[in-house]
Amino acid sequence: MITLQFIPYSDIENLTPEKRIKKLLDVVKEDRILLLEGRLAKEEEAGLIRTTMEAINGRFKGIEISVVSSNSKGHGLLKKIQKNIVELLSGPRSGITIIGPATIVKEIKKDPDKIQLLTVEAKRNGLNGKRKRRK
Repeated sequence: MITLQFIPYSDIENLTPEKRIKKLLDVVKEDRILLLEGRLAKEEEAGLIRTTMEAINGRFKGIEISVVSSNSKGHGLLKKIQKNIVELLSGPRSGITIIGPATIVKEIKKDPDKIQLLTVEAKRNGLNGKRKRRK
């Protein structure tokens, strides 16, 4: 079973970058795919990757991350200015960030019309989901 957890940007906006990264990573370490409203700052994204690399062990194999944002192509100058002002006032809320454990998420593909989240079948007790028969 795959569990998706949505976190609105308002849940993390008042946290320090370190606490923000910890909160997001804690969710992913519970084998959940995280859907975050908005996006992290470039420095926070780098910090998330750095913290993830330090946390890799036998159980936690890392993360897959992708940011999907609205396409501004084709919008007029006024719309672009409006979008920039909104982001300045309310933070980087346009788009969505997807973060998942590398043991579950194989790849995240995005194109203008859809997002494809390719997952790996979870292994249970080394039996690939098959139950042992008792004799």
